[in-house]
Amino acid sequence: MTASHDVSGLTMLGQAVAQPQSPEEAVLERVPNPHPGQRYTVRFVAPEFTSLCPLTGQPDFAHLVIDYIPGDWLVESKSLKLFLTSFRNHGAFHEACTVGIGLRLVETLSPVWLRIGGYWYPRGGIPIDVFWQTGAAPEGVWIPEQGVPPYKGRG
Repeated sequence: MTASHDVSGLTMLGQAVAQPQSPEEAVLERVPNPHPGQRYTVRFVAPEFTSLCPLTGQPDFAHLVIDYIPGDWLVESKSLKLFLTSFRNHGAFHEACTVGIGLRLVETLSPVWLRIGGYWYPRGGIPIDVFWQTGAAPEGVWIPEQGVPPYKGRG
């Protein structure tokens, strides 16, 4: 038996929506978890995430992997996509972007557990990878490795 798919109150799903100009302006929406009480992992991958260097204004690129174990809520995927693309004109260091995305998702969803891996492409010849999670992963839940190959220039 699954929960109903209540989409009342959603403002983006099935609608034409303007791209938010900043992460602060972006709205993250949530929907009820259709399997409350079940422990399972949800993964979102954004292999072409972009933001701007806050000092030079040059673009920075990352491969983001977001894994979470839902509680009562799931993130609505269109709102997540718009939230992530709102960073395209946002100047922030890699650490601020990666951890900020994780914190915003936790604030919106109150998940059982969440982790984000930010695999950033080199800036000045040095790749910077940023990892954040809410705590130890619960036992008994399949959480695959993030599977992002190391930057070919490493090692």
